Amino acid sequence: MAGPAALSAAAAAALAAALLLLRREDPGPGAGPSMAETEALSKLREDFRMQNKSVFILGASGETGRVLLKEILEQGLFSKVTLIGRRKLTFDEEAYKNVNQEVVDFEKLDDYASAFQGHDVGFCCLGTTRGKAGAEGFARVDRDYVLKSAELAKAGGCKHFNLLSSKGADKSSNFLYLQVKGEVEAKVEELKFDRYSVFRPGVLLCDRQESRPGEWLVRKFFGSLPDSWASGHSVPVVTVVRAMLNNVVRPRDKQMELLENKAIHDLGKAHGSLKP
Repeated sequence: MAGPAALSAAAAAALAAALLLLRREDPGPGAGPSMAETEALSKLREDFRMQNKSVFILGASGETGRVLLKEILEQGLFSKVTLIGRRKLTFDEEAYKNVNQEVVDFEKLDDYASAFQGHDVGFCCLGTTRGKAGAEGFARVDRDYVLKSAELAKAGGCKHFNLLSSKGADKSSNFLYLQVKGEVEAKVEELKFDRYSVFRPGVLLCDRQESRPGEWLVRKFFGSLPDSWASGHSVPVVTVVRAMLNNVVRPRDKQMELLENKAIHDLGKAHGSLKP
């Protein structure tokens, strides 16, 4: 168990990251939906369901991946849902009975190329923290594992790859977290998916199953800010997930699209009728 000094260091690092985000200029509303798009979401979802597409999720054991899986099943957007992870997850609810699971070794992903074959859409919510894995381990998971997974997905026929990144991601940043996020964004873009969507949320607001004192402090910090400030630099996990799914059903001409925190808020709130 971590001692007081370690907890204090983690909390300080997390708060420093939050303050860094606050210092960055907000890019504005971005690609939020128009009123017409909002009203058309139900029709877009129905059209999407008729295409019988398959999807995979990386990182379904994490908070965002867990909520994403739940929403995907509730909306019934895909005919086949596959989780790719290092261990098999246990679900008690009946709704999860048809979820496929592929257990892989991320250190030997080439040996598991078949797990990435035959999916139309992929969502990558894979990630760890520097406090949990160390600097080298963090880069390995958030950059190397993500990139290799994307390469195999592209080779396996995936057309639309969705990457959960972070507000402020920048490969030139002096801050390791933002640097790694920026690096993997750029490297995945080089793979030239038919469609590549990057989501850059601010601080994710959720009640994690795994207690992280630093993140708890950051959530409390943003919770104390005025709503206008908090919404510019933080976002509930469920809003991110709904933005991802609302975006996936929208036809787009651009090969690469970048959704910043405000665009995620706008699109995530344009939920219409969430269930079929």
